[in-house]
Amino acid sequence: MTNREIIELTARHVAATYKRFPVAFVRGKGTRLWDGDGKEYLDFVSGLAVNNLGHCHPKVVAALKKQSETLIHVSNLYHIGPQAELAELLCARSFADRVFFCNSGAEANEAAIKLARKFFSARGEARFQIVSMEKSFHGRTMAAMAATGQKKIQEGFEPLLEKFTYAPFNDIEAVRGAITEKTSAVLVEPIQGEGGVNLPDGGYLKELKALCAETGTLLIFDEVQVGMGRTGTLFAYENYNVVPDIMTLAKGLAGGVAIGAMLATDRVAGAFGPGSHASTFGGNPLASAAGVAAVKATLEDGVLENCRKVGAYLVQRLNELKEKNSFVKEIRGKGLIVGMELTVPGAEIVNKCMERGLLINCIGRTVLRFLPPLIVTEAEVDEMASVLKGVFEEYK
Repeated sequence: MTNREIIELTARHVAATYKRFPVAFVRGKGTRLWDGDGKEYLDFVSGLAVNNLGHCHPKVVAALKKQSETLIHVSNLYHIGPQAELAELLCARSFADRVFFCNSGAEANEAAIKLARKFFSARGEARFQIVSMEKSFHGRTMAAMAATGQKKIQEGFEPLLEKFTYAPFNDIEAVRGAITEKTSAVLVEPIQGEGGVNLPDGGYLKELKALCAETGTLLIFDEVQVGMGRTGTLFAYENYNVVPDIMTLAKGLAGGVAIGAMLATDRVAGAFGPGSHASTFGGNPLASAAGVAAVKATLEDGVLENCRKVGAYLVQRLNELKEKNSFVKEIRGKGLIVGMELTVPGAEIVNKCMERGLLINCIGRTVLRFLPPLIVTEAEVDEMASVLKGVFEEYK
């Protein structure tokens, strides 16, 4: 179908919960996408940090083909081989001993919130409050939305699920003031994604860990967007030498296939027994097989090294643009999650880039976000910078 045909069909039958760009992509390979009219685009959005290995990575495609011809789905009433293999891979490379699989980041955060409450309930302690951060984003389900520190996400859905409170990101004393004898966990993104690509100050995460240890509170890292190699290490927490009690993953975990995961230590995960939580599709054979292929490719094919190298080059090229454009305020990021904060709205710039075949996105009105696949090359960064330079010149 053409762009127009897909757009018209969407308008007639799909719930209008998204403000969509007037384009429909029908094919992807590596860092490139093609729309229904055959136009090619350089993708610096990666499905919002999902396509970390690029579009249709050969190893993920091969795993999906093989698994789809063998067994697509069975219930978690039974043992699932690819699920067990993926759990082993994640535990071997992380702090965790146990993994719960689901289908999305919001579901992973729901599981983390439930586990934190259940952990203390099982010990006979009435600790159920969650402290999260202002400008955070944890999902759109009722509990994940209540944990999200953004009023615009919550408007129209009140009353919210109770017992969530918020503290400014990078303010340890504010977190200290928010923790009470009823607090079960502190929930934080090591790097805030939707909030503006906000990085933690030097000792912030270590101070959070120490504060949680002091108060007997669990520490939950939401790595839905920044995990799976996005920051140049498999997990973002590795950059800061801080180990959480619980961590959530999704987006890049299975190379584009829908999956989510909650990881925890044995000490904490033991609070979940049979019947305490479940997910019909969670960790099914197809998604898990894709996950195994994606994790192995990330670890074995030089993807992390490329992320660090090209991420530094991306920041360099964006800083060159900053020096020549007074409306560019700051460049910040880690690996291949990079934000360019402007003093002007960014939506028009995003649209102009799309017209020229470049996909970027804007968050919080004034922050351009760059999330290219982790396999992106320096030559493709140059291509992106050339397009952005032309758009900036026209914008001025």
